[in-house]
Amino acid sequence: VQLQASGGGLVQAGDSLRLSCAASGRIFSRPIMGWFRQAPGKEREFVSAVRWSDRSTSYSNSVKGRFTISRDSAKNTVYLQMNSLKPEDTAVYYCALRANNLALGSVGQPEMYDYWGQGTLVTVSS
Repeated sequence: VQLQASGGGLVQAGDSLRLSCAASGRIFSRPIMGWFRQAPGKEREFVSAVRWSDRSTSYSNSVKGRFTISRDSAKNTVYLQMNSLKPEDTAVYYCALRANNLALGSVGQPEMYDYWGQGTLVTVSS
């Protein structure tokens, strides 16, 4: 499985961006796809995840209400719509895929994911 993330860039506070992550290769029947981010000098943190089968979603408290995760099954692509961006959202954003189903309460743990994309940089200026 390969994950290709795109859509990052430099924006101003309050702007919006949409990240995409296209999955190719063997696609499992009930995967979980998630977004994580890592700012310089900080650990990787969970942003959001979606369960492919029923579109159930999970968000971190820091992005809830501003970010929306969605998926397009025909394109094997997951999106992260990011609105009202803040300078503290600046980070490299990684998409990840878990091959098998998982309780939403556990989707925030990076070790639960089997595949990772290369990351896309989002920079939000004040």
